Amino acid sequence: MLSSLGIGAHDLVKMINCRPRLLSCRINHCFDERLEFFMTLFESREVLAKAIVRNPSLLTYDFNNRIKPAIALYQEMGVSRKDLIPMLLSRPTMIPRTSFDEEKMEYIRKTGISKDSKMYKYVVTIIGISRHETISQKVGNFEKFGFSNDEIFNLFGRSPLMLTLSVDKVQRNMTFILGMMKLPASVVLKYPFLLYSSLETVLKPRVLLAGKIDDMGLDSQIKGPTMLRALRMTEKRFLKAFVKCHPEDVADELLEFYKCAKGIKRLAEASKKNIRVGFPF
Repeated sequence: MLSSLGIGAHDLVKMINCRPRLLSCRINHCFDERLEFFMTLFESREVLAKAIVRNPSLLTYDFNNRIKPAIALYQEMGVSRKDLIPMLLSRPTMIPRTSFDEEKMEYIRKTGISKDSKMYKYVVTIIGISRHETISQKVGNFEKFGFSNDEIFNLFGRSPLMLTLSVDKVQRNMTFILGMMKLPASVVLKYPFLLYSSLETVLKPRVLLAGKIDDMGLDSQIKGPTMLRALRMTEKRFLKAFVKCHPEDVADELLEFYKCAKGIKRLAEASKKNIRVGFPF
């Protein structure tokens, strides 16, 4: 049934590995109607096949009561078919988790984003699949650092993926920004990347290296605006700009310090247990 879409044995292995119950589902139910609907949506067999391999449940979700209403909801919200395709590919659980009510509509309005914005599809889909409790919890987390409700939703509008960050990550990054970097909380409104960046592999080691360079009285100091630029650089560019620019012996010392700083683990990180959920593939 799926071979006509170009889904071969290799892809079938991926799908069954992802959804073992697929073998016990009646995917032939409404299959032709489902296929016709998805072909109209994705516009090509190649893209449809990619979507099915990423989320085999597209073949098993209730077609009339779940798939069609969810797609219709996004189209009513002003998300075009062109914008909906990459969202479905990047967020496979969009269809079963989507819900909109007056409270979520108010969240979207608070972001102040227009339907013409490139960020609109992200705002709508992320809020659409998020639970009210999750959104409230994340908003409350930002409020603890002194942000107003308007500032928080304006930030979500400009940087929607902020809503996908865990409360723990935001807390740890904000604590480091305030405590170690001595920057005001408002800096993340202008530079959201500070919350996206990894604390263990980017923020902490680079800030510690900046202190080391300062202690050694070297040129190429990492301070003020230079610090923010340094934190956004790729690893290769950062090392070239602030480590390898020094004489070889100094550069080796700085590089060794930097590697050690990156190797520092979070407290109790080594003792964390990996708990398997579901099939232990």
